[in-house]
Amino acid sequence: MSVMSQLPEYEKGIYNHIMIKEIHQQEKTISLELADYIKDGLADLSSLGIDDILLSAEKIYLIGCGTAYHAGLVGRTLIEKLAGIPVESDIASEFGYRHIPWRKNQLMVVISQSGETSDTLMALREAKKHGVPVLAITNAQDCTMNREADRFMVIKPGPELAIASTKAYTSQLVVMYLLALYLADKKGTYDKAELKEIGHELMGIDAAIEKVFAQEEKIMNIAWRYRHIEDTFYLGRGLDAAVAMEGALKLKETSYIHSEAYATGELKHGPIAVITPGMPAVALVTQEKTADKSIANLQEIRKNGGHIIAVCSEKLVSLCGEFEEIITIPNVNSDITPLLSVLPLQLFAYYMAVFRGNDVDKPRGLTKSVQVE
Repeated sequence: MSVMSQLPEYEKGIYNHIMIKEIHQQEKTISLELADYIKDGLADLSSLGIDDILLSAEKIYLIGCGTAYHAGLVGRTLIEKLAGIPVESDIASEFGYRHIPWRKNQLMVVISQSGETSDTLMALREAKKHGVPVLAITNAQDCTMNREADRFMVIKPGPELAIASTKAYTSQLVVMYLLALYLADKKGTYDKAELKEIGHELMGIDAAIEKVFAQEEKIMNIAWRYRHIEDTFYLGRGLDAAVAMEGALKLKETSYIHSEAYATGELKHGPIAVITPGMPAVALVTQEKTADKSIANLQEIRKNGGHIIAVCSEKLVSLCGEFEEIITIPNVNSDITPLLSVLPLQLFAYYMAVFRGNDVDKPRGLTKSVQVE
């Protein structure tokens, strides 16, 4: 019996699967996450009572597993750029076994949907043992992580029932933006007018999300054309590299296709050797500063007979014109693109799984909350 036959019909509504319903819920959940914490363009987290451990931090550890780890990678880039604070983003299952040079004025931020992830709890307890305060970001009010952390924030997407995370991931991303913007404002490390510009763009992101979802049929058709593949790369530079990792994970989880994520510049250091004629690579091209270099790398894939499925900002479309498939995202501040560029990757993973006849909402071998090390 499939998981869907066990769920009440009202859970799915007009959708065939929970996953696609939760993908589309992001039009509301992202804005919901922002609503209480951006005022006149500036992030304001003062109501959460976390200033005592957050504003004194001279180094931050962002710790998570899988999707939560990928959210932390985006957070690392944002916090370092806007707030000027050194950040380590690490996989919880590895962090717990490292010999960390703990110091004063450090902060650990643990990210977990369930708040019960064993590996992440191990890292949390290691930090606490060394007197380092912990901020937990979870999607559960009553969970072990919230109880053991010094402070916690609960994201607001509501229960996420599909195993492959979509709306919880983007809510975690929003919290990364809020932390980075708040720290930058409080510490005076970034031009306030520019911070306000980012905040206002975030508050108006609904229209941009709608434009991405307007391409759903196109994405579905791309998935149909490539439904028989067994290998692919996901590629990007900077923030795009972190989103590529999440896209590759979604494809693995739902379609069981072997997908690897690389920083685009790493292609020439080995991975390009496995490109075969007709093999697709999903490439993110949203960062203006690195777009030219990315395109040059991607052309090498095409010279070897590979195909490019590009997720490209509208203003960079001219650079992607020769590629086999192009999905566009609206022009927004380059720091905001992760909230948009991941949406086509979620849709692509969903439709690939559907066309391959997989149990979309309950992929084999996976659970929602990993409580073993």
